[in-house]
Amino acid sequence: MNQRVLQQHLEKIERGQALITLLFFTIIGITITSAAVVMILVNSLSGTKQQQGEIAYDIAQSGAENGLLRLIRNPTYTGETLNVGSGTAIITVTGNGSSGNPYVILSKGTTGIFMREEEITATYQNNLLTVTSRGEVYQ
Repeated sequence: MNQRVLQQHLEKIERGQALITLLFFTIIGITITSAAVVMILVNSLSGTKQQQGEIAYDIAQSGAENGLLRLIRNPTYTGETLNVGSGTAIITVTGNGSSGNPYVILSKGTTGIFMREEEITATYQNNLLTVTSRGEVYQ
């Protein structure tokens, strides 16, 4: 009878060890799955922010191109606020176009909380507007 009690006791210990092993592997699985979900969310947010920044840059470029076109049509153009899609381009033009003081077209494109700037420098020579430089303004 002693041996039978001992065998039942050993079976209970083995079942307890199996339960502990199962819990251990379950916790590891949940941890790995949670980490994967967090990484997916972080990457998704990062991609969204990248896209919003690109949209703001496209809006700034559209504003700069609009400013250049308006300046060709009217040399006294000084700027405007232009709605582009879901964003806004604020265009300012400084200078008078002579070789000593070229026109500088600055366009600030905004969408949501993102803002990017595009700058074009141009001069008038013989009734011809020539773009001398253009590029993004970094702050």
